[in-house]
Amino acid sequence: MTAARLRPVTERASALSALTDAFAATAERHDRDASFPFENFRLLHERGLLGLTVPREFGGGGASLPETLEVVQAVARGEPATALVLVMQYLFHVAVPGRGIDPAVHRRIARDAVENGALVNALRVEPELGTPARGGLPATIARRTPEGWRISGHKLYSTGIPALIWLNVWGRTDEESPRTGGFLVHRDSPGIRVVETWDHLGLRASGSHDVILEDVLVPYDHTLDLRPPGEISPAFAVFAQWSAVLTAGIYDAVARAARDWLVGWAIERKPSNLGASLSTLPRFQEAIGAIDGLLLANRCLLDRAAQGGLDATEANLVKHLVTENAIQAVQRGLELSGNPGITRHNPLERHYRDVLCGRIHTPQSDAVLTAAGRTAFAAHSQQKELP
Repeated sequence: MTAARLRPVTERASALSALTDAFAATAERHDRDASFPFENFRLLHERGLLGLTVPREFGGGGASLPETLEVVQAVARGEPATALVLVMQYLFHVAVPGRGIDPAVHRRIARDAVENGALVNALRVEPELGTPARGGLPATIARRTPEGWRISGHKLYSTGIPALIWLNVWGRTDEESPRTGGFLVHRDSPGIRVVETWDHLGLRASGSHDVILEDVLVPYDHTLDLRPPGEISPAFAVFAQWSAVLTAGIYDAVARAARDWLVGWAIERKPSNLGASLSTLPRFQEAIGAIDGLLLANRCLLDRAAQGGLDATEANLVKHLVTENAIQAVQRGLELSGNPGITRHNPLERHYRDVLCGRIHTPQSDAVLTAAGRTAFAAHSQQKELP
């Protein structure tokens, strides 16, 4: 598979299945050690997949959302932390054309992804502010100097930082009327320090450590969407749809990996007092049927959302519904399997820890449902006001 063109369907499916198997083979080790899977990204680069959503004019794949979702889910079924870093890469490259980026800088970062496998992610969350999705101004400050912007700040949960080459740092200017936006910082810039704090329940291989920036120099043309606080970027609609679909796709894929393990285990497990496989019991058959129903609903939701035409509220509802269905599916598997499901010798407990992370990722359920409710009430009020 190359970045410039996806292979035919059957060949593509075989190549993606091989990636799933390769990543699954080391997923347990990376989870236990909380070690970053550098080898996974070397393989993704060799397959041309780190430039999948880079525009074709820069040698990238220019992939559609359905094509990108297919790749993300194949990776996530093997190792979801790898898929999360990959999603951040894809989101940046698909949304950056609408964010006022300097053409020469855009070309440099895009070609870096295609030719060198350079990874990029946004650094947004801060200790005092928390997630910026809930409002507020960043404490990260960009000071104007004769050489360029000088940035200082502290970022949390910097997913993929062990391997990132480009950091899209969210900050505010020191101007009288401050603007907020992204500052594109090369990883080798002096003044960047990584503090290895990541020790979470799930997605332990994502390397989401803290990053400290101390007077880091950024050229004036390395900025994105410098706007007054609260002003929405034209690229937001594209980003919101892709983010909702791809993020939900990770957790749906984790649930499918859990389901596959459970089915195989139930077939192989033959208690002596039963004299047959657990898969012959109606209780197991009903439970697997319920899990498959949840995953079928997810597939329909993701397929529909990936085709486009949903507004941001609807796309976020898809993320919420798919995530909750995925969690419920894995929970049913834990209830069914008993002790084998929660031993670390089997992958089901890891899948459960990983799938729970879906509730943490923006947008979170309370924000999604509140926004959907507001939209419903507003639409009803507007209808009543029509003559």
